[in-house]
Amino acid sequence: MADPRHAPKKHFGQHFLHDGAIIERIVRAIDPRPGERLVEIGPGQGALTAPLLRRHGALTVIELDRDLLPRLHALDGGSGALTIVHADVLNVDFTALAGDGKLRLVGNLPYNISSPILFHALDHAAHIIDMHFMLQKEVVERMAAAPGSKVYGRLSVMLQAYCEVLPLFDVPPGAFRPPPQVDSAVVRLTPRQPADIAIRDRALFARVVRDAFGQRRKTLRNALSSQCDADTIAATGLLPSARAEQVEVAGFVALANHLSRQRPPSMS
Repeated sequence: MADPRHAPKKHFGQHFLHDGAIIERIVRAIDPRPGERLVEIGPGQGALTAPLLRRHGALTVIELDRDLLPRLHALDGGSGALTIVHADVLNVDFTALAGDGKLRLVGNLPYNISSPILFHALDHAAHIIDMHFMLQKEVVERMAAAPGSKVYGRLSVMLQAYCEVLPLFDVPPGAFRPPPQVDSAVVRLTPRQPADIAIRDRALFARVVRDAFGQRRKTLRNALSSQCDADTIAATGLLPSARAEQVEVAGFVALANHLSRQRPPSMS
């Protein structure tokens, strides 16, 4: 349960989950198994941490707010072994944390930095089994959107290129203290196998997607003028007159791969 003695901090985007039925539903969705390396991002007051420890027996949590650390330390040893990493998750090297294995990430992500956290996780996707995150419902809709949708955009393409995105269920504002002004949703991200991604130059792919969606009203011909010309776009089977929201993920992969064959590999 949320502790009323700890005032949620706006600059950390804190909304503490307290609905027992929702917590149990999240734990069932994660379904942790023995031997897995489970990492929770932003455990807060431990609403999800405690049941995960009881179910799994071992857990690593990443928490930035030092005022919450004593409450988390109190959970250590009671129901299992808890490792606490006091850090900004954007500075945590998930690959190093995984060691010679792979991680399962979970968390109620701060809505004000959810996209940077998602992109940070993508950088380490080869060392992640899956991710179960609670996010603003609107963000989950963008993550899972199909081409042609009004909310299909850069986030949709980047995540779907590297992961299977599966929205699981919605969470109402009343499940949190304080209640956010938006609905939330839980989503599962499962990184694709390297052979299924087939992106030759990830940095170039990211630039193509960024530029294509930089000004949504522009056609590919205009939006990507700094990357390539209309003939190059057409050579990959895309219409230069199309807009980015009409292009499937595979189309962006094909275009970026075509460009990568004409250029030296990106350094970033």
